[in-house]
Amino acid sequence: MQPTRDSELELIKLTKRYGTTTAVDAIDLRIPSGSYCCLLGPSGCGKTSTLRMIAGHEEASDGDILLGNRNITILPAAERGTAMMFQSYALFPHLTAQENVAFSLKVRGVAKPERLKRAADLLERVAMSSYAQRKPAELSGGQQQRVALARALITEPKVLLLDEPLSALDPFLRIRMRAELKRWQLELGFTFVHVTHSQEEAMALADQVVVMNGGRIEQVATPHELFNAPASEFVARFMGGHNVLKRNDQTIAVRADRMQLHKNTGSATGADALNATVRNIEYQGTYVLVSLGAEAHDDLSVMVQESEFFTSPVEVGSAVQVSWRTADAHRLQA
Repeated sequence: MQPTRDSELELIKLTKRYGTTTAVDAIDLRIPSGSYCCLLGPSGCGKTSTLRMIAGHEEASDGDILLGNRNITILPAAERGTAMMFQSYALFPHLTAQENVAFSLKVRGVAKPERLKRAADLLERVAMSSYAQRKPAELSGGQQQRVALARALITEPKVLLLDEPLSALDPFLRIRMRAELKRWQLELGFTFVHVTHSQEEAMALADQVVVMNGGRIEQVATPHELFNAPASEFVARFMGGHNVLKRNDQTIAVRADRMQLHKNTGSATGADALNATVRNIEYQGTYVLVSLGAEAHDDLSVMVQESEFFTSPVEVGSAVQVSWRTADAHRLQA
């Protein structure tokens, strides 16, 4: 199978309403051909509705979906050039892995020898040839995921849509399988659009992260840009690892690993310092996460290197100071 490179996806004022509720509110988004895009946000933010509209499993209330040079907004799902890989994998329990992969070709009337041959080729591609005759119940979660991927690829889509495909896996397997997803995307060369509520997953996988909130897009950026320059207070708080502070009539974000903890109050001076009280201490191996309450800020945190913390430890309830360099403060949009 030679995947096409003509897989740029564009959403124009795309809207989804359920009765009087607007789930997706006139969003504009361009996903470059051959990129890995993650739609990220909390439950109810509109990311799954967006994915399902792209797939043709939900009808758009307004707006357009363009794939390559085609408007696919009203096309049936099977004619769009997209394929969906579901969270549950949705494999048929009574069919073998090979038969599951070949099923969509059977529906399209492809002769049995040809469809089984193409299914076998794809199972080999995802290192599942030796499990071709096993049924889903005889496969691990990671093996089922590979079968689901092969089944999605057999239709030769331009865009692969993934609905939280790693959420059912244990943490160790999740890390291993996200590395495989990225490898497959690079090898296949076409566009992946992946819905997740995991910040870590999006940062590890995506070329482009789309942070959604309340049916709208808060920010579109690379993982590096997103973490170092969150556009809004929502993005800074949702991504984690940032302290949001109100200073001099503006709102700023400072990364927790860029904050300095001072055991003695008064040792840090100037506008970029606050008196605080230690609320909680969590040992994280390479660093210690110290949670603080300070004046009008009850949810500050500082990441202190392990060796530094244990050289001069603090205790819950201790009065301390926290400071940061002005250069490490990022101004947030109003």
